[in-house]
Amino acid sequence: MNMNFKRKLIIPQEIKEMYPVSEAGAEAKKHNDAAIRDIFTGNSDKLLLVIGPCSADREDAVIDYIARLRRVQEKVSDKIVIVPRIYTNKPRTTGAGYKGMLHQPDPQAHADMLKGLIAIRKLHMRAINETGFSCADEMLYPENHKYLSDLLSYVAVGARSVENQQHRLTASGLDIPVGMKNPTGGSLSVMMNALQAEQSHYTFIYRNWEVESRGNTLAHAILRGYVDSHGITHPNYHYEDLATLCDLYAASGLANPAVVVDTNHSNSGKQYLEQIRIAKEVLHSTRHNEDIFRLVKGLMIESYIEDGAQKPCDGVYGKSITDPCLGWDKTERLIYELAELR
Repeated sequence: MNMNFKRKLIIPQEIKEMYPVSEAGAEAKKHNDAAIRDIFTGNSDKLLLVIGPCSADREDAVIDYIARLRRVQEKVSDKIVIVPRIYTNKPRTTGAGYKGMLHQPDPQAHADMLKGLIAIRKLHMRAINETGFSCADEMLYPENHKYLSDLLSYVAVGARSVENQQHRLTASGLDIPVGMKNPTGGSLSVMMNALQAEQSHYTFIYRNWEVESRGNTLAHAILRGYVDSHGITHPNYHYEDLATLCDLYAASGLANPAVVVDTNHSNSGKQYLEQIRIAKEVLHSTRHNEDIFRLVKGLMIESYIEDGAQKPCDGVYGKSITDPCLGWDKTERLIYELAELR
């Protein structure tokens, strides 16, 4: 094989024993899971808001940001359930660039995945212990979910991973909501096939075990826009797109029809300020069609402390080192406005 086996990594059970979740943290996750489940099963009309940095690059700034979200959550708890994004795994279009805290706990140092596994668990633990938030992360490596399975309340499968068999099978064995993004080329049929797979049960290999999954009825769609064969970006969050997805769900027989709209990526053309307008437009659509209201469960917004993005070497506290994000002042104002619109 054309690779160097550097070292055997610590297994999930060992790292959980080294850094166990607290009793209060476990209770917080149980409470959060129930509130989020109620949204996806239709028992609650609250809006789910999966919000936070494009990538979690440094522990201090991420915890600072999430603590700010906690104060806002208390003020909008009758309308919105906030799930902070702590994305520690970053898929890259060409494989180059910062791949997240799992790979590089220090963004300016070489990859060290052992330190990365410890760093991401400690970060998620701080979030739940200090703020009561059990957060969201992206499933880049399906086998790594076990390292954080007792801390996460939401998982997203990205546009480049949604067609991968192992992602689909692993998601079918989770008991929390897993959002499947439409692929980068925009095919809704691929996304719907992924949801069908996620909600089914299987026997497969996972972390050297033969396992049986029971199917995940909280699997749902994420619309994130797409890029066509000519390299042109297209959104798919408009009223007509949501109505089309309603029809696809109606024909599918899937449990708990649901979509979370990603307001950035190809929906905004990575023009991060457009997220404000897009979020409001989606909620406007829900007010004009009861089926769309029932389908749209939430929004995904990229937000941090400072507006925009920077290079990893720039060192600005609370500013994204991957995709540009909304800064805190705009974020706080937007959350209050969304609560008024819901």
